[in-house]
Amino acid sequence: MAPHYLEFERPIADLEAKIEELSKLSDTAGPGALDEELEALRARAQALRIEAYSNLDAWQKTLVSRHPERPHFVDYVGALIAEFQELRGDRKFADDQAIMGGIGRFRGRSVVVMGHEKGRDTASRVKHNFGYARPEGYRKAVRLFELAERFKLPVISFVDTTAAYPGVSSEERGVAEAIARSTEKALMLDVPMVAVVTGEGGSGGALGIACGSRVLILEHAVYSVIPPEGANSILWRGSRTPAEAARAMKISAQDLLKMKIVDRIIPEPAGGAHADPRAAMTAVGDAVEAELKALEGFSAVELRAKRAERFYAIGRSGLS
Repeated sequence: MAPHYLEFERPIADLEAKIEELSKLSDTAGPGALDEELEALRARAQALRIEAYSNLDAWQKTLVSRHPERPHFVDYVGALIAEFQELRGDRKFADDQAIMGGIGRFRGRSVVVMGHEKGRDTASRVKHNFGYARPEGYRKAVRLFELAERFKLPVISFVDTTAAYPGVSSEERGVAEAIARSTEKALMLDVPMVAVVTGEGGSGGALGIACGSRVLILEHAVYSVIPPEGANSILWRGSRTPAEAARAMKISAQDLLKMKIVDRIIPEPAGGAHADPRAAMTAVGDAVEAELKALEGFSAVELRAKRAERFYAIGRSGLS
């Protein structure tokens, strides 16, 4: 599969195309003939990548957060969760594959894990509804939260969705109520919960499984009440641009940390998580492990109190 380049990555794309052409010439020119030139071009490409990703604005970060090659929930489970057993269905209506979850072992620790899954190709995207969860997805999340409490297991959630599914069928089955119940259950959990915004954390669709004891976010992920395109449409009737909306909304990880909406930023490899998925997933695993260790030893009452204190503090300081 050909690499997917974003608009601001065009200089990198052009340089890597030259590297590919030169590599093919090198195969015919003989071993070592063009190694020095290739090495210089690769170093230049890496320097351009580092420079580009160190100066991203909020809209560019939004585009990076949606990059199709970023690790998805199934990738994190494959890399971090051993003996994963998926649990399906909400025991009321159906199974929603936009939110997946189950039990497994995270670095020797039994956990309940859940997250949004968008899919990669056409078939899997349709199967997972592009990550737009329906009511039964959030009711499945509540079922998993209750399972975690019953067996005293910590919860890890991976957040990556534009929003909950807004279609008629979703509204008919009570999507707002389902999100509210899931959010309430997460806030009142008797066990530790670490939520990680790995891509695009959008609207209540994200919040339903993001109200953890600790909320982490990848360096180039975003978290907002509405996508920038929607904010532009609703607030300004489309008279501005999504890029302007993204800047005004302060949705980047760095702004969110200042406002204490998130607790920790997880650095991404040069070029974003999609440039080196294995390194990105390892970094996420290390951060989650550290946070779970920090939450050990607290009683259920203490965990609920700390979670309440954390969310009540949002908006009290750091705004400018």
